[in-house]
Amino acid sequence: MKHTYPIRGMHCASCALSIEKELNKLPEVKSAVVNYASEKVTLEADGQPDLAKLKEAVAKAGNYQLMAADQHQGMDHGKMDHASHGPEVDKQRKLMVWSIILTAIIFLINWFLEFAGKNLLMLVLTTPVQFIIGKQFYQATWPAVKRFRANMDTLIAMGTSVAYFFSLAVIILEADQPVYFEISAAIITLVIVGRYLEAKAKSQASSAIKKLLELAAKKATVIREGKEVEIEISEVKVGDLILVRPGEKIPVDGEVVDGHSSIDESMVSGESIPVEKSAGDLVIGATVNQKGVLKFKAAKVGNETMLARIVKMVEEAQGSKAPIQKLADSISAVFVPIVILIAVLTFLGWYFLTPFGLTLAIINAVAVLVIACPCALGLATPTAIMVGSGQAAANGILIKNAESLELAQKITTVVFDKTGTITKGRPTITDVKAGNQTVGQPELMSLAWSLEKVSEHPLALAFAAYAKEHQVKERKVEKFQSITGKGISGEIDGQKIYLGNQKLLDDLRVALSGEAKAILEQYASDGKTPVIVIKQKEAIGLIAIADEIKETSVKALAKLKDLKVKTIMLTGDKEATARAIATKVKIDEIMAEVLPEDKVKKIKELQRSGQVVAMVGDGINDAPALAQANVGLAIGTGTDVAIESANITLVHGDLLKVAEAIRLSKKTVRNVKQNLFWAFFYNTLGIPLAAFGVLNPIFAAGAMAFSSISVVLNSLRLKRIKL
Repeated sequence: MKHTYPIRGMHCASCALSIEKELNKLPEVKSAVVNYASEKVTLEADGQPDLAKLKEAVAKAGNYQLMAADQHQGMDHGKMDHASHGPEVDKQRKLMVWSIILTAIIFLINWFLEFAGKNLLMLVLTTPVQFIIGKQFYQATWPAVKRFRANMDTLIAMGTSVAYFFSLAVIILEADQPVYFEISAAIITLVIVGRYLEAKAKSQASSAIKKLLELAAKKATVIREGKEVEIEISEVKVGDLILVRPGEKIPVDGEVVDGHSSIDESMVSGESIPVEKSAGDLVIGATVNQKGVLKFKAAKVGNETMLARIVKMVEEAQGSKAPIQKLADSISAVFVPIVILIAVLTFLGWYFLTPFGLTLAIINAVAVLVIACPCALGLATPTAIMVGSGQAAANGILIKNAESLELAQKITTVVFDKTGTITKGRPTITDVKAGNQTVGQPELMSLAWSLEKVSEHPLALAFAAYAKEHQVKERKVEKFQSITGKGISGEIDGQKIYLGNQKLLDDLRVALSGEAKAILEQYASDGKTPVIVIKQKEAIGLIAIADEIKETSVKALAKLKDLKVKTIMLTGDKEATARAIATKVKIDEIMAEVLPEDKVKKIKELQRSGQVVAMVGDGINDAPALAQANVGLAIGTGTDVAIESANITLVHGDLLKVAEAIRLSKKTVRNVKQNLFWAFFYNTLGIPLAAFGVLNPIFAAGAMAFSSISVVLNSLRLKRIKL
């Protein structure tokens, strides 16, 4: 089971890694991933972990606090948790305002005034900045030092303390040396400003889930004992009859029992065109009813609704780690100790090897400590993943984890299941040809429908839809029999009627006319399934059944070709039927007559040839192939088993989303690489400049704060992607 908890007090990637190490030591925790950008930990454990033990482990790592808000306990917990960035933003804003005021006064005194107690006054003004506003740096540093660890706060605390206590020593000893109170105050102020801006930017990065949670309806109108009653959404039960008027939100997932309306489902599909709904259709909670009045029966409530599942999947994606982040993590783990060593060497070098003495040695060492903060490294990957997965969710693409988001951009081949994926998965009667002068089309369909009604054959759905639309007369069937792999038979009005395929025709030794054979062959070449109606050993008509191609399939496959991705259709259908569908949608290759258990073998063959394979499917029999593929994409309208087995879920089954998911992956990974490049480049350039005295500590603090903010702002550019 996965559990997500907010964590307070993290200030850099090193903090996140320290917490991860402590949590992963617990025997009941299988894995712990701490996301610095979202300020959360995602735990995988058997059952419910002991909250007290988790809090104790987090506290061991430093001045951090694990909050008792498990994301998966319900939507209300989610709402509370996703306000988590608010208090941090408010806290940093207050600290920032006071710090700016005091630091500005210190600079004015230092630059423009000369009087006997000048240094003493600056000491008085700097002390609250150093130890009250800067308290958070010491609080995080001391627990880390006790465990022989170091983080960003260690660097800030060390750098500012050196400047502050050196200046204090000058005053106490009345030494003929300048004081550096303005440097100490300015560094803390700039870091606090950076943290405030970073907290605001991170809040925007996680806005996707906040928006999703805001979509949920607050109340529902249920019909109980014949009366309309308005209740809280949490009180709705499975089976409740719910009334929704125009303009209202659908409270929970369910099935329409009465009424007709159009519903705006853009919150789950990303499509702005409303969807028509009537009796028998499914509705999704949080979508908006536009025109008519609907009555529907609640089918899924609470954490089982589509909205709750979307929030859970986006949560898990944003809380997971992409493989590309491992490099940044490994560097962050050793970065701070190396920087402290460089700062010490800088001090020793300037003090002993140059004529500039103690003053410049201290200033340059402080500059190294301040500029080297690894925050940008820690934010580079998670912020881009947060924004990218949020954008995907807003467009009807649910990505299970960061690894899937990263891997999707490498896809070279997409394998599609046919039924329910490329096609609608709803068989439809397309042609009816009466082949006997004594039997017309109404009589032919009456005989066929009467037989199919008592059968359990999947094609019976096509006959049911046709019978309803054309008001076909139903007849009494006696001595019904199913003939495996060939068809069905029964007696109607004392006459033997058969319904089946060519094999049944051969078994009964019934011959077709030349015209009927030509029609039969044409149906097959068009990708249709021909059914022959036989009465008293005579073929009296032909019926063609086809699974219609989805409206977006042709365009979706064309978009994949534009991305230089190979497309393959995998189906259990006959070669001729499969080829007819493939020709219409212009797919590159077909694999026909493949048994469900052989689908995995086909995926493995492609992988062995060096392909990065994506599988798109919707059924239970697709689940193993979805799991085997490098990236499994499940049609959201398909089975729960398929969705659970997949890495990515296309909420409304629109195949255009396959190309969109690949595009989004490419742009997100490119964004991560940009972030990592600038984070590495910044530290690679900044540390030597500080060590050689080119950067003043105040400019170093400003540059350090800007580097973190720039990484988050670059990630936020992903919000502008139009899918």
